[in-house]
Amino acid sequence: MGSSTLALVGVTGGAGTTRTAVEMAATLARADRSVAVFDAAFATQGLATFVAGRIDADVTAVATGDAALSDALYDWDVDAPGRVALCPAHAPFERLARAKTPESARLFETAVADAAERFDRVLLDVPPVAANQSVAALAAARRRALVVPATRRGTDLLPRQRGRLRDVDAPADAVVATRTDADGALAVSDADYAIPTAASDARIPTALDLESTLAPAVAAATEGLLDADLDLSFPEPGLFDRFRDG
Repeated sequence: MGSSTLALVGVTGGAGTTRTAVEMAATLARADRSVAVFDAAFATQGLATFVAGRIDADVTAVATGDAALSDALYDWDVDAPGRVALCPAHAPFERLARAKTPESARLFETAVADAAERFDRVLLDVPPVAANQSVAALAAARRRALVVPATRRGTDLLPRQRGRLRDVDAPADAVVATRTDADGALAVSDADYAIPTAASDARIPTALDLESTLAPAVAAATEGLLDADLDLSFPEPGLFDRFRDG
């Protein structure tokens, strides 16, 4: 897989992992890449909110063997030359429970490997590690980044999640701080990349708004985390490089 598969792992609920994943996906699409985004956060099912229309098959159906991967991929209509396909979680409790078994975790990992053969890049939206599918997502990914909000809770929980990834033999390669310009934001000293808060009225994906401060920050994180040269430009000279190292 090379570095084509990246797990974005939240250190706490509400860290901004899902938003970071879709913004990175849009950035890759702007660079004419194809990307699949998997939701491993079965409980919150946040990726489903970006799917227009009815969701029948989903990632839990793939993990339980009830659906093929191709049936659970939904194209996201973004104004970019590349392709973004979302594999959301959207299921009743009974299937959610079955999707968390060790056997289902193995099928989830197989589906990610399958997607890595079909797409240029695969992004995994992973909650704080506490279930089989989260461990499977970490095992399937070639690179892993911890996503930490620039808050007291985020900075307090970062060491715990870093240790948990080491415990499952899937150490983090980098740390991405989110909401770094919010009122009262704290410095995340371990952060390799910093992503500011999008304006409350910003259109999603904001990464396609080249005038936004979020767009070059997400581009820098995407390039660094995936070891990719996306050859993207932004209106203000030097703005991209300013965000490369957070």
